[in-house]
This record gives sequence, C-alpha cells and structure tokens, in this order.
Amino acid sequence: MSTRPTRTARKHFHRIAWLAVALALGVIVFGAFVRLSNAGLSCPDWPTCYGQATWPTAPADAADHAASEIRPFDDTRAWREQVHRMLAGSLGVLVLVLALVAAARKRFGVAQVLAASALVACSIPLYMRGMHVQAALLAGVGELLLLFAALRWWRDRGGPLPPLAALTLAVIVFQALLGMWTVTWLLKPIVVMAHLLGGLATFALLSWMAWLATDRPVRVPDARVLRRLLWIGLALLVVQIALGGWTSANYAALSCGTDFPRCVGLWWPPHDFGEAFVLWRGIGVDYEGGILDGAARIAIHMSHRMMAVVVFAYLLWLAVKLMRSPGLRGFGGLLAALLLAQVSLGIANVRMALPLEVAVLHNAGAALLLFTLVTLLARVRAPEVAP
Repeated sequence: MSTRPTRTARKHFHRIAWLAVALALGVIVFGAFVRLSNAGLSCPDWPTCYGQATWPTAPADAADHAASEIRPFDDTRAWREQVHRMLAGSLGVLVLVLALVAAARKRFGVAQVLAASALVACSIPLYMRGMHVQAALLAGVGELLLLFAALRWWRDRGGPLPPLAALTLAVIVFQALLGMWTVTWLLKPIVVMAHLLGGLATFALLSWMAWLATDRPVRVPDARVLRRLLWIGLALLVVQIALGGWTSANYAALSCGTDFPRCVGLWWPPHDFGEAFVLWRGIGVDYEGGILDGAARIAIHMSHRMMAVVVFAYLLWLAVKLMRSPGLRGFGGLLAALLLAQVSLGIANVRMALPLEVAVLHNAGAALLLFTLVTLLARVRAPEVAP
C-alpha cells in the first residue's frame, strides 16, 4: 500500500491544523450566536433535529416526531442549532484527521485512534435508540483509550504533537457529549458553562498544535520569567471566561439593568452569593430564561465585573511589559488593543441592554484574547545555546 497520502498529510499537517483553528473559532462564535439568540433548545432531540439530519422546513414536518411534545418546532431558530452541530461535526472530522496523522509514526497509533473513534461513533446510534447506559459505556471507553494514548505518547518523548492531537480529540468528543447534555438537560448552567470552556479548550489546543507545527519561535532572553507571567495571565483569563459563561447561562447579564459602573443605581446592591454559585440543582428543570432570583443574579454579575477589573489590570500590565521587550512589541500592542476592545464591548452590553451583535462580539473577543496568550506561550522561547 502506498504511503504517499500519509506523507502528504504530514507535510501539510500545519495547514490542516490552521484550518481547524479557523473552524474552531467559527464554531465558538456561531455557538455564542445560537445561545444568545435563545436557540439552544430549538432542536430538542440529539443529534437529529425532530428526527431529521438537517432540520424541518415547516411545522408539519416536525409534528409527528416525539420531540415536538417536548418543545414546539420554531422554524426561525431550529436551523441555527443544527448548523452549529454540523460545524462542530466538521471540526471533529478535522481533529480526527490531525490525530491520525500525528499518530502515524507511533506503534499501533493509528489503530488506537481509530478504535477509540469507532467506539464513540457506535455509541451514537445506541443513544438514539434509548440505550443510554450502553452508549455512555462505549463513549467512556473510547475517551479512556484516547487519554491513555496521549499519556503514553507524552512519556515516549517523541515530540508534543501526537499526545496533543490525541488529547484534543478526547476533548472534542467530551465537548460533543456536553452539547448533547446541554439539550437533554434543558440548558443546565453548569453544562452550558462547561460547554463554553470545552470549546475554548479545543480552540486553545488546536492553536498550540498549529504553532508547534509551524515552528516559528520568538527568542527572548527572559523567556522563562515571561512564560510564567503568561501562564498566570492565562489562568486569570480562564476564570473570567468561566464567570462570563456562568453569567450567560444564568441569564444574569442584565441583572444590574443598564447601569454602569453602578448596579441598579447602587455601588453595592443587595446580593446572594451563596445561592448564585450552587453548581448542581438536579435534572429535569428547564433553565431557559433562568431560575434564580434577582439577588443571586446580581451576585453573579458583580463577580464577573470584579474579576474583570483584576484581569484587565494584570493583562494591561503584561501588555506594557511586552511592548517594552524587543521582538514582542507587536504582541504587546495587540494584547492591549484586544483588552480595551473587550472591556468596551462588556460595558456596551450593559449600557445597550445586551444587543445580539455586541454580545456575540464579546464572546469572540474572549476567544481572541485566549488565542493571543496561547500564541505567546507556544512561541516564546529562550535563546539557543551556541555549541
């Protein structure tokens, strides 16, 4: 059998990776559009939409399906949810290709990736037939195979791409499960937030892989210290993104009205942090529109605002530091510009009562900030030591 396709794929690995990065960003932005336009439950079944691979075009096409008893068909929104699933599925195929190419030089690597993928694929029709336990077991075994492969290949010290590719495939499989639970558990906030974080984790891992495959390091003398500062910035940003996801999932974005910097006319309004951060409230509750009272939603919103001040101050300081470092001035300027734009969009969300376009751009801004920090972590390296 000819190895030419494999060699061609290896040669173009970085191009496939960058295509996956672009598609992942598109999935994140379109997913935000779906969520913020209240279309997250417009297809009550999964992975079909009222039993169709695409979506019904008229209410009569959905009337005979069991999903119509859960939620009436809305022809203005159903396409949004199903197109999002199709984009996510296309991204999954690209990540599978990357994992197969990266695993090609590992002993039984391709077989491991294919076996894990086959188990996950077989779990889908089982789930659709109502065999949920069996489906979960198959998908779980597939996930474990991928995680085991990633761990073993990392220990082999044969380069970071094979373990990163296997890990990214495992993340995107779990991301698909979260997408399913988002629908079947009726927009449960902890699942919605985890789904957002999973999408951004996929985007970050793909970005890291793409830069490693492109191999364009930036050599700076204080790389070790700078990378430590970047990791701190990344951790703070992830916490802020999680709080933003929690705010959105609990419909707390407008809990302060359109007041800024005050909240409902007060600097420190009545709040309930204890109720605001209860992560698990059981299954079977429809969370569309939110179930928390005003005090709990205000606590969530204020937490997001307060953390935003911390992240803004740290990342702005980091941006100034980068602008003073030779070879990193452009990155510093980019980080500062994105940071200022993101804060402006956040304020505009409140002052303009959460217009859909601004809210979607706010999500995209978070992804671009994440991409900038991941890019720096992937590229900043210490100067090579002369032999």
